[in-house]
Amino acid sequence: MTESLTPELVPLTVLQQRNVPEAIRSLSTIDSPDYVDLFTATASDATDKSPEQWARATVEGVAPWARFVAWRVLCGLRLEPLPSPDSLAGWKIADRGDRWIRMEASSSFMTAHIVFHVDEKRVSFATFVRYDRPMAALVWPSVSIIHRRAVPGLLRHAVKRINRNAEWRAT
Repeated sequence: MTESLTPELVPLTVLQQRNVPEAIRSLSTIDSPDYVDLFTATASDATDKSPEQWARATVEGVAPWARFVAWRVLCGLRLEPLPSPDSLAGWKIADRGDRWIRMEASSSFMTAHIVFHVDEKRVSFATFVRYDRPMAALVWPSVSIIHRRAVPGLLRHAVKRINRNAEWRAT
């Protein structure tokens, strides 16, 4: 007898790469970023959800205290204090298309963009950071270690959360 696998039992692949494809790279308006990374998770029927839904499921999966410490304290990002249709977890929604969304935040020493891009089988999370002052070159390399360790788990959690919600709505 063959068992069917539920989405939770199917291995979820999250890949990291430094070379961001031009199709995603062009969605950031930072001309010469000092840091770039891209994480891609496999997700069947990824386009069934909007890029904003993927971004919310991923970024809002970060514990509020962790968002505060990482983004406001360590990076000094000026984030929106209250939820609004124009922001996501405090990040300004700067632009969007049918298959992508770009969020932006800045501090006194750096500018950051997060881009979510969705295609049929994948959701991609790209980060672009520009050092606006020398202090950023001291702060971001240490924070980026945490970032690179956290994002794969956040994407895995988002895929599971979205799959659970889709199953729940189908019943």
